[in-house]
Amino acid sequence: MLLSISNRPRDYAWGSTTLLAGLEGRSPSAEPEAEVWFGDHPGDPADVADGGTLDEITGGSLPYLLKLLAAADPLSIQVHPTLAQAREGFAREKHLAASDPARNYRDDNHKPELIVPLSERFEALAGLRPVPETLRLLESFPESGGVAELRSRLQQGEPADALRETIGWLLSGNAQPQVDELIAGLRVAASVEFAEALNGIRAIAERNPRDPGVVVALLMNFLVLHRGEAIFLRAGLLHAYVSGLGVEIMAASDNVLRGGLTPKHIDVDELLAVVDPTPGPVPVQRPSDDAEVVEYDIPVPDFALRRVRVDGERRIELAGPAIVLVTAGKVAVASESEVEVDVPVGGAAFASPDEGALTLVGQGEVFVAEPGWD
Repeated sequence: MLLSISNRPRDYAWGSTTLLAGLEGRSPSAEPEAEVWFGDHPGDPADVADGGTLDEITGGSLPYLLKLLAAADPLSIQVHPTLAQAREGFAREKHLAASDPARNYRDDNHKPELIVPLSERFEALAGLRPVPETLRLLESFPESGGVAELRSRLQQGEPADALRETIGWLLSGNAQPQVDELIAGLRVAASVEFAEALNGIRAIAERNPRDPGVVVALLMNFLVLHRGEAIFLRAGLLHAYVSGLGVEIMAASDNVLRGGLTPKHIDVDELLAVVDPTPGPVPVQRPSDDAEVVEYDIPVPDFALRRVRVDGERRIELAGPAIVLVTAGKVAVASESEVEVDVPVGGAAFASPDEGALTLVGQGEVFVAEPGWD
């Protein structure tokens, strides 16, 4: 079975009026367009061209969710649970309504994810910076009570313990005077070593004045990714996408624990229970620019992702139910059962497991999502 699928963009406030429109070759939208979901997640299953939704065909069995993501403003700082944490948390909160803003666990699944930029520049916060580096960054700030307090807390005990305690303090509601002083210092801080991070977090502060998440962001690695690169975000890793357009794939879950840059509910205790505060860099996958097929490194069995460049015809073997998302050019997808669908840029096709292989025809770029490979 080969089907054309689509979905309407979700209008989250951090979305862009131009990024998805530009990808699809249409005029800017009147409202923010943040995400397009291609999958069978009950929160927003994809529409099937001949009517109905994808979950009616799959029974909601896809282990992954593929998205286009377009951020004009930063997303909330967030972390996702392990599978065991998700199951325990979902069972614990079963008495809460699904719409309850205090609910942390919407399902019983984990949510590791991978992001691959389509824009030439994609900014993200990912993981916690080693404490010695953050102390060097603070040297670029004018001295204040907030700087002194943050410096002192970061040097108390083991780095991971100090970072966990510091995040809890910043989000507790008791640190607002120090947060205000640190944000004021951020406006004038200058550092050659941390210039890009300071500029990026200053822009975040302009959109989120007085938000403690701005100071949490100062503790995180600030990354600039380029088209085709990728980062994998494991369970427990604090992160936030800041700006740019990308293809995102994740386990089929909607479990999010927030840690700042949002007006939504922040459960500080649960966040601290889920976050892994071990500091260190997050590896960036940098495939060759001229690679015709890129298989991204994904260390979980829930999903796999390939970027495929098409010039003529290319046959691709499938390992299970697949979604083919076209991100550039003009590409048709043909099945072994002699069904062919033209897929527009920004659109997708779903292939059931019995297909076994697909043929891509035309010129352009596609991403192929499947369950994880053995």
